[in-house]
Amino acid sequence: MSKVVLKNLIKSYDGKKNIIDDINLEIEDKEFIVLVGSSGCGKSTILRLISGLEEITSGTISIDDKVVNNIHPKDRDIAFVFQSYALYPHLNVYENMAFGLKMRKFDKKTIDEKVRAAAKALNLEELLERKPKQLSGGQRQRVALGRAIVRNPKVFLMDEPLSNLDANLRVQMRAEIKRLHKELKTTFIYVTHDQTEALTMGDRIVVLDKGKIQQVAPPEEIYNNPKNKFVAGFIGQMNFIESDIKDSKITIEGVEFNLPQEIDAEKVTIGIRAEKMVCGNKSIVANTDIIEMSGSERIVYFELNGSKCSAKIPLEYNCSDKIELKLAVEDMYFFDNQTGENLIK
Repeated sequence: MSKVVLKNLIKSYDGKKNIIDDINLEIEDKEFIVLVGSSGCGKSTILRLISGLEEITSGTISIDDKVVNNIHPKDRDIAFVFQSYALYPHLNVYENMAFGLKMRKFDKKTIDEKVRAAAKALNLEELLERKPKQLSGGQRQRVALGRAIVRNPKVFLMDEPLSNLDANLRVQMRAEIKRLHKELKTTFIYVTHDQTEALTMGDRIVVLDKGKIQQVAPPEEIYNNPKNKFVAGFIGQMNFIESDIKDSKITIEGVEFNLPQEIDAEKVTIGIRAEKMVCGNKSIVANTDIIEMSGSERIVYFELNGSKCSAKIPLEYNCSDKIELKLAVEDMYFFDNQTGENLIK
């Protein structure tokens, strides 16, 4: 079992504002969970607390039902894959991957078997004699993964391991990491600020903001049923439009829409995803501002009710000066103007 439980976890520096503010989270055995949020939200700090690289201020961290607060990092049976790879420049690939095993006094035969098995899994067999400076970014990242794999830890911690790679290589490495998770059958805790990585890799996603958990759910639920305005805006391309409520109706550019249910408010923030801004029927007409090409579609920027919006439009639609939109109330989210909470569950 490699279940990780964070209970009432708090981290602050010098008694000042909490960087991690009362986090409660259960990560199941063999789960691939992704912590996502903007810079400074506390996601990397959570990894460092789990690993023992930083001390917690209060609360508990448990692995396999055992509280590890006072257990030394090397004794927590955790492998950490860093953003910077953290390879020893003077050691070759084989030696880098074997280093942790040597420190734990494994015999040479076992070390060799583990290193070569990991190298085969990561397609590094022909690179074992090379130094890190002779490797590409993707190869270095695979070596960092290999160094973690050979230890066969209870838990893998990964802190934005793909952020230094180019776009194509990131796609390849995402698939590689998911394959490894499936084969190794252990717990992965993965940190990223990239929503695409979060949506494509995680069994569940933890959305963080200012040291607090905003929502924990599978990718589909995070995307389709965001708990609040922050989650809706962080995951996916969401437009936010301000509108008054009158007689159970909202108005966008003079076009009225009936609310799907009664909302006890005078004003509301409407959320509509860019791909739900559908062209057609001249329901709403807006002046285009900027048009970007994006492969098989265009991203068109414009204003609705004075709010900046964008739409993903198929190439066959002509929208050089104006964009004609047909909006559906069933594609809209409604958020409280004060709390940001989703008003329709």
